[in-house]
Amino acid sequence: MTYRHALVLGKFYPPHAGHHHLIRSAARAAERTTVAVLGSSVESLSIADRVRWIAAEHAGDRGVAVLGDLDDHPVDFHDDAVWDLHVGVIRSVLARRAIADGDPSGAPVDAVFTSEDYGAELAARLDAKHVLVDLDRVRFPVSGTAVRADPVGQWRFLAPATRAGLAVRIVVVGAESTGTTTLSKALAEHYGAPWVPEHGRLHTEEKLAAAIALTGPDATLESLVWTLGDFIDVARRQAVAEDAAATGPVLVCDNDPWAATVWGERYLGGEHPEIMAAVGDRRPALYLLTDHVGVPFEQDGWRDGEHLREWMTARFVRALRARGVPWVLLTGDHEHRLSQAITACDAEIERRYTFADPL
Repeated sequence: MTYRHALVLGKFYPPHAGHHHLIRSAARAAERTTVAVLGSSVESLSIADRVRWIAAEHAGDRGVAVLGDLDDHPVDFHDDAVWDLHVGVIRSVLARRAIADGDPSGAPVDAVFTSEDYGAELAARLDAKHVLVDLDRVRFPVSGTAVRADPVGQWRFLAPATRAGLAVRIVVVGAESTGTTTLSKALAEHYGAPWVPEHGRLHTEEKLAAAIALTGPDATLESLVWTLGDFIDVARRQAVAEDAAATGPVLVCDNDPWAATVWGERYLGGEHPEIMAAVGDRRPALYLLTDHVGVPFEQDGWRDGEHLREWMTARFVRALRARGVPWVLLTGDHEHRLSQAITACDAEIERRYTFADPL
């Protein structure tokens, strides 16, 4: 290898193909590479998210470690005092890398890889060589500024983990036979977005098929015994399907992992924190709750909760309020509900894809 320890740093706000090319250029040339994600408190994306997205993309690149830290110092390339502040943050990140590697003495960086004009000055202040990579963005004609200005138009330059993290996730929930599937499919079609079906229904079908195989054709939907494990499985499978489908700027889901907590309460007769533990801290951009009022109950052979629809709607309302997430109650006929949903989604998409200016 040409270098022992390379440094790549930036805001990565958000990370894009040019950043990944820079990191891989360093990884190919150095025994180990430290990627320093230096964000500020005014930015819209968390440093932790950016670290996670970059680490996922470079999990297979030997010697790469991704570390984040806060750098709220002003930007002034002509002020030595300001330079000292930034270099202090960088040295702190490098010290953390050394500790994590079990070598507190640390190997100082001997190369700084950048695609920026300031790179030569930074490398000099770290007593390292500057390696300039694609300054004119010929290999990947993209920048963080361009992505923030038009994330949808620049979507092709984002790695899978970043796409999944930035995707605006819209979730439709509601009691039985209130049109969640019909509405969510219509929304997905409207936005040309991937659609994730309700895995609770799939789980029920599989559970009944297994019961018939074990006990014979007398097994029925009414004879099924629901357990805590059923709803934990549904939540986990829903999460996997949702993440796999989060490839475009918008994702529409018929239910989500969190909805399994409400359905678990409905079938098990009480709240169970274990289901919520399987959900984790996942939070979509927007929930759309389909009201039961004015919607006829249609028995398709898999439903058994007509008498509980009012309770289910009220329970979703209380749970959504308690969770503190954006949500909208959809009322009226299908056309009115779809119109309400599109209006709410458009506003949330615009909000989520409006980024605060960096320092």
